[in-house]
Amino acid sequence: MSSGIRETERDKIFLACNYIYVFLAFLIVFYPLVYMISASVSDPKEVASGAMWLWPKGITLEGYKRVFENSNIWTGYGNTILYTVVGTAVNLLVTLPAAYAMSRKDFVGRNFFMAMFMVTMFFSGGLVPTYLLVKQLGMMNTMWAVVVPSAASIWNIIVSRTFFQSSIPKELQEAAQIDGCTNMRLFLKIVLPLSMPIIAVMALYYGVGNWNSYFSALIYLNDAGKYPLQLVLRQILVLQEMAAQGGGAIDTSTAAAMNSKAEIAALVKYAVIIVATVPVIAIYPFLQRYFVQGVMIGSVKG
Repeated sequence: MSSGIRETERDKIFLACNYIYVFLAFLIVFYPLVYMISASVSDPKEVASGAMWLWPKGITLEGYKRVFENSNIWTGYGNTILYTVVGTAVNLLVTLPAAYAMSRKDFVGRNFFMAMFMVTMFFSGGLVPTYLLVKQLGMMNTMWAVVVPSAASIWNIIVSRTFFQSSIPKELQEAAQIDGCTNMRLFLKIVLPLSMPIIAVMALYYGVGNWNSYFSALIYLNDAGKYPLQLVLRQILVLQEMAAQGGGAIDTSTAAAMNSKAEIAALVKYAVIIVATVPVIAIYPFLQRYFVQGVMIGSVKG
């Protein structure tokens, strides 16, 4: 007699629908990645005409050559790495202590502070007041103008708080306090080592956000030497669009030159996107185990 559970027709249909849904979701995510990789090594004319829609055609590495030779792209790359590392460190320094404090039931006024945090999720100061504040603090055209205004995400604080409430036993904290452990030492020596899943999740969330961020740099930075990679990429896209739209009465040689520049810009665009995406894709496998565990604990329990 089999001990397995017998699947009904409805179960089989439901399972088949799930497989179809997962397969379609995979195609939706996978196709743009393959297209960008193929476009970055294909002849720009093949890409522009639509002849290249999946696999590379007229393979050329001119785009990557231009990327590696462009000093502005490498400067932007270095700036993005700096902003991401420093920004993520600041994010974690603000988010984790705040979340742990909100998770402690003996923290006086935690409901009031949590309510104040929640207000900022729905109402912000606005772009103009924030710009004036950053300017008055003397942070214009500095790294801190990019890092400090986005130092904490209230949603991430809530997720981290839920993790601390559901995963750090209250008895462990009480035992440590009985042994004379201070709150700071309890947090640094006991709570943080037990919280690697949520630390990895927050580091990945904040890191990806900082890596892809460009709006703060666009508003607060004036020096092109401090632009992140995403802002450099935006300039390439804008220049490409301007070259493509440049009409008017022009001779054949000028039109050909503009066409050539537009094609090279398109090739560089896809190459830069690939170069900018590789670090995040390379880091994720090392954090995947912690990421899945942290997300499940932080969102399901509590």
